Amino acid sequence: MMKLVVVASMVAGAAAFAPAQVSKNSVATNMAFEDALGAQAPLGFFDPLGLVSDGDQEKFDRLRYVEIKHGRICQLAFLGQIVTRAGIHLPGDIDMSGHSFASYPDGWAAISGPDAISGAGLAQIVAFIGALELGVMKDITGGEFVGDFRNDAIDFGWDTFDEETKLQKRAIELNNGRAAQLGILGLMMHEQVGGTFPIIGAL
Repeated sequence: MMKLVVVASMVAGAAAFAPAQVSKNSVATNMAFEDALGAQAPLGFFDPLGLVSDGDQEKFDRLRYVEIKHGRICQLAFLGQIVTRAGIHLPGDIDMSGHSFASYPDGWAAISGPDAISGAGLAQIVAFIGALELGVMKDITGGEFVGDFRNDAIDFGWDTFDEETKLQKRAIELNNGRAAQLGILGLMMHEQVGGTFPIIGAL
C-alpha cells in the first residue's frame, strides 16, 4: 500500500517537468502573477502544468490556500519524524490497555504494519484531524491574507510588524512549507528503501 502511494507521488511529481506548450495567454498569465508571493529567483512564477493559465485570481487564491495548508501540515510531519526518531514521545499511555506512546514504531509503521496502532486508534486520529479541518483551521472572520487563520483571536505580535516584514515572514513560511513537502515525501520513500540519515537516524 505504502509503495503504491510513493510511486503515485513520484509520477505526479514527474508530471511537473513534462514539456508544455507556451501560448500568448500563458505568457500573459505569468506576467499577471509574476509578482505574487513565492514567485522568486531563479524560477520566478512557476506553473509548468498551467493550473492558472486562465488568469483566474480566485483559482490562484484557492491553490495558494491549499499550498500553505499542506506546507504547514508537512512541517509538522517532518518535525514529528525528527522528534520521535530522537526518542522523544508523549508520556503516559495511548490507550486503556496500558500501551505507551513510546511502544509504537516511528513513521509510517505507526499506522500501518504488524506493530501499528489499532484501527480504532487510527479512526480517532482521523476524526480529530477532521474536526480541526472543519471547525478550527479555517478562515472564519475574513483574514488579512490567504491562509490567515488568526480569526481575531490569536496574534503573536503580527500587527506590530510593518508590511515588508509581514511579506518576508509569509515568504519564509511558504518556502519552508514547500521544502517540508519534499522533505516528508523523501522520508516516506526512504522509509521503504531503508538506510541511515543525519539527524533522522535509521529508517
